[in-house]
Amino acid sequence: MLAVEKVHTLHTARPQADQFRLAALHRYHILDTPACEDFSFLTELAAKVCEVPYAFISLVDTDRVWVKSCTGMQMGELPRGESYCSLAVLGDAATEIPDLSDDPRTAHMALTVGEPHMRMYSSVALTSSDGHAIGTLCVLDTKPGRLRDDQRATLAKLARQVMALIELRSNERNLEAAVRELELLATTDELTGLHNRRSLLHRLKFEVARARRFRAPLSALMIDVDHFKKINDEYGHVVGDQVLANIGRLLRENVRVIDMPTRYGGEEMCVLLPNTPVEGACKLAETLRAKIEAQIHVAGARQLQITASIGVGAFNHMEIDDAESLLKQADAAMYRAKRGGRNRVECGAD
Repeated sequence: MLAVEKVHTLHTARPQADQFRLAALHRYHILDTPACEDFSFLTELAAKVCEVPYAFISLVDTDRVWVKSCTGMQMGELPRGESYCSLAVLGDAATEIPDLSDDPRTAHMALTVGEPHMRMYSSVALTSSDGHAIGTLCVLDTKPGRLRDDQRATLAKLARQVMALIELRSNERNLEAAVRELELLATTDELTGLHNRRSLLHRLKFEVARARRFRAPLSALMIDVDHFKKINDEYGHVVGDQVLANIGRLLRENVRVIDMPTRYGGEEMCVLLPNTPVEGACKLAETLRAKIEAQIHVAGARQLQITASIGVGAFNHMEIDDAESLLKQADAAMYRAKRGGRNRVECGAD
C-alpha cells in the first residue's frame, strides 16, 4: 500500500526510538559537510526522472532538517517542525502527499504557504545499515499530483544510491581516521606521549638537510633521569613509569611547536630544536633542568624529587654537521653532566 493511501496514519510526535535514529545519523558524520558533486548529480537525476522542478537530499537531525544537496532552489536547513521530511522519517519507507495544502500537518508549513508554494511531495527514506531512517531523497512540485509507478521505483533506486554514497564517504573517513591513529601509534611513545626514537630519526633527516641548505642553526638536548634505576628498585616500576610520564608531559608543555621532544630510550629523552643556536639551546636546557627538579612525584604517601642531567649538542657546520655527530655530541655532554655531579647542564664539546 502506498504511503499516500495511508498518510493519515503518520504522526508528527517523535517516538522514543528517535534517539536511536539520531545516533545512526550522527555516526555517519555527514551533517554540515561541504557540498559534493556526487550528491548533486543524484538530486538532479531524481528531479529529471520524476519530471519535477525540485529535489532534496535531506537529513533529519534533532531540531532541524539539514539539506545535503538540492535541485531547483538553494536551501541549507529548516526547523524540523517546518519540514515535510520530518514526517517522512517517522512513516513508511516511501511517503507521498499529493497536495500539501490539503494535509493538516503540512498546510501551515513555510514552503507550502510561502514561496515557492509547494503542493506535491514524494520521498523515499534513506535507511542506515541498522535499519533507521536518517533522512530522505525527496522530489517536490508546485502543482498537486502523484508520481507514476515507474518514477517511484526509480526514486527508490536512487535513494539506495544516495545511502550507498553516504556509507562510502563514512567508510573513507573512518579509514582515514584509522590511518592517522596508526601513524600516531607508530610515531608516539605510549607511556610519555612523546615522539619515539623512530620518529626522531626520521625528522632528523629533514632538519639536517634544511640546516645544511640554509646554514640554519640546529641543536639537540639529551636528557637522562638521575638515579632512575634506584627509583625502580625502591618504589617499583609503576612509580618509575609515572615519573617518566610526568617528565614527558613537562617537556611537551615547555617546548615550542616546532621542537620535537622524544623518548630516546629507557629513561633517556631527547629534544630536537630546529633553528636554535647553541646559546638558546643551553638556556632552554637550564630551564628544563630547573623545572624537572621542582616537579613533585608521588610514591604512596611519599613525595619524590627527581633531577636530570642534560647535554646539549649543536650544529657548527664543520665536524658537527650530520645527525649522528649531533646526537653523539649531545650524548657525550650529558655523560659529562652526570660525571660532574648530576642535576646539571653541559653544552657542546669538552
